[in-house]
Amino acid sequence: MKVLGIVGSPRENGNTEMLTAYTLRAISEEGLDTELIPLAGLDIRPCNACMVCLHEERCPIEDELFCIYLKMKEADGIILASPVYYGSATALLKALMERAGYISRHNGEPFRGKVGGPLVVARRAGKNFTLAQLTLWFQLLGLVVPGSSHWSVAFGRNKGEVANDKEGMKAAWDFGKNVAWVVQRLHG
Repeated sequence: MKVLGIVGSPRENGNTEMLTAYTLRAISEEGLDTELIPLAGLDIRPCNACMVCLHEERCPIEDELFCIYLKMKEADGIILASPVYYGSATALLKALMERAGYISRHNGEPFRGKVGGPLVVARRAGKNFTLAQLTLWFQLLGLVVPGSSHWSVAFGRNKGEVANDKEGMKAAWDFGKNVAWVVQRLHG
């Protein structure tokens, strides 16, 4: 059993990546394999509505999205993590969500029944909308979204500051434990 943590921040080794790695550590403690996939530096372009994925399980845009989609398809759990950019998930993560979502929706819905959920890092505001935005993607595609001890949101602006948000770190840790528990019940 495997859980992916996909980090939608364009910053390498930033707060969102740190929070995701921490959550994946909680999952791996429960005996599941994990993989951290930072999107920083990758070429992931937005959907152009060509509609090829309506008829084939592929996307003709030549970038790095499809190999990540295939990993998502094989995983038992998927975590999408984003910092808040202007009150929303990053454009990088939204591009992945749009394209992976369309490919999945029109090609047998391979994400249905998997376990997944969001992690959000905010400096101050926009966390509620971003958390809801990511959660609704999981629900639309039929994934099971476990809860936590609180919303899976942590605060931090400069690199490393997220570690100072003890409540946010605990919520992310508890979320990871719940993801592992649900994956084991559904896919074990």
